Amino acid sequence: MIIGIDLGTTNSLVSVFGENGPELIPNSLGSYLTPSAVFFDKSGNSIVGESAKNHLVTNGDSSTSKFKRLMGTNQLTNIARKNMRPEDLSALVLRSLKSDAEAYLGCAVEKAVISVPAYFNDIQRKATVAAAEIAGLSVERLINEPTAAALAYGLHDKDGEDTFLVVDLGGGTFDVSILEMFSGVMEVRSSAGDAFLGGEDFTDRIVEYFCEKMDLVSDKMLAEDLSRLRLVADRAKIMLCDEMTANVSYRNGEEEVALSISRDKLESISKDLINRTKIPLQRAISDAGLTASEIDRIVLVGGATRMILVRNLITRLFKRFPEHELDPDTVVALGAAVQAGLISRNAALEDMVMTDVCPFTLGYETSRQTLGHEQFEHGIFSPLIERNTTIPVSRNHIVTAMQKGQKEIDIRVFQGEAPYVRDNIKIGSYKISLPYNMKEHEEVDIRFTYDSSGVLEVISTVVSTGKESKLIIEGNPGTLTGKEIEKRFKELEKIKVHPRDEAQNEALIARISAAYENALGERRSAISSLLSEFEHALASFDKRRIEEVRSVVEERLQYLEASNAFD
Repeated sequence: MIIGIDLGTTNSLVSVFGENGPELIPNSLGSYLTPSAVFFDKSGNSIVGESAKNHLVTNGDSSTSKFKRLMGTNQLTNIARKNMRPEDLSALVLRSLKSDAEAYLGCAVEKAVISVPAYFNDIQRKATVAAAEIAGLSVERLINEPTAAALAYGLHDKDGEDTFLVVDLGGGTFDVSILEMFSGVMEVRSSAGDAFLGGEDFTDRIVEYFCEKMDLVSDKMLAEDLSRLRLVADRAKIMLCDEMTANVSYRNGEEEVALSISRDKLESISKDLINRTKIPLQRAISDAGLTASEIDRIVLVGGATRMILVRNLITRLFKRFPEHELDPDTVVALGAAVQAGLISRNAALEDMVMTDVCPFTLGYETSRQTLGHEQFEHGIFSPLIERNTTIPVSRNHIVTAMQKGQKEIDIRVFQGEAPYVRDNIKIGSYKISLPYNMKEHEEVDIRFTYDSSGVLEVISTVVSTGKESKLIIEGNPGTLTGKEIEKRFKELEKIKVHPRDEAQNEALIARISAAYENALGERRSAISSLLSEFEHALASFDKRRIEEVRSVVEERLQYLEASNAFD
């Protein structure tokens, strides 16, 4: 059984291709969306999801989120006195999703298709594979998020012949892909994006706006206070999807402050973020050799595309309304399940074929002789696989040593679109030993192979000897060796998971505690009473009573959370 996983910055989902097509798998709380947040309790047990998200407010030192943005770096997160890499934290989320799938399917799950932003580089993709391996999953395929979304839409209209533009604005990344569908074949024509632009950036702008209103400096706020303000800002952002103005409240010290923001104000304070979305849109259309008028369908993907300012931008640029027939929060996970079905050769998908592209240019550093042929200019970027080349693909170049008798060549691999390597992203480097030869310049054959998961392999061969060398990326941020992955897998096994049957109760307690932190006066007193009532029910160990009280408490809490200083 191969499952599909959408490993997101804000939320993650798991799915499977069943008898009736792609279906989402609920977590232990009955929800399809699992917040990508991790918390460690006092016993060292890990908790992932809604409860961990609420603990960001009450236990900032023992909880964390948004670590997907750190994938491909060596940045450590200190949580509950543990230094954890982004792969470790992502592995905890993946392990939780794996557990949900196994509980739902009633069998062990060891294989997965995992979606990644189209603009994730080679290091970030390998970090994602490493996280899966640490969680005990074998990655059958990494699928680009907009491609997954298009697969989900394409399944609904297998006989259609359309050119799709998929606009994917998630919690932390922005991707654009153009695809053509004809006779059940889905072909990606081009991809572009920004790996550091997402809904969280818009939340940040609202946080800064609210801080300005309260004469606060976000960098100087306590972690718990800032987490509470982020939750308030996020709530305001969501409210603006349906209302012209969002009215919320925030406990600042011993004062409950009424805060307000309008759609126009959000658009004003995030104008530069909106402008950043235009560049990938223009590049994707240009690379596909199309004009805006030749796009048949525009599909919105990712929770952040619910923002009216995003939908208005797309409508203005393309002079038509975008589609959101499928839930933008879940469509990528559904597409990952379709890809899992394709790999499993499911009979329902036998007439469906998909091709994808390399979203960025891959190349290596070279030097070229100046006009007088006496000196060399270094740092030149030589493309080998151009962006938007259909994958899988393998290309090679012959390079020549700069001098006779040269003992080695330093191969430095980069990703990017700039003419000089200093402006591109370094993926890795390694040295190739050359035989001593004073008669002529030694030659080396460099071959790049980019597979269907978007993972790069570099092989170089000394032409005169036939000796091969593979690029092993060492010392680069985000790169783990096989031994390190095995070590982390064993360490993760030692971290106990909070009991699944207690997850619902733990999540409600964390939610009540977070609401208490952000309230004052009578509202705080009422929330405290709810916590006491629920804890008394838990102490009875009577499952029926616990379920009854939980239902009542959730209803009352929802009312108290919705009320604010404007009421």
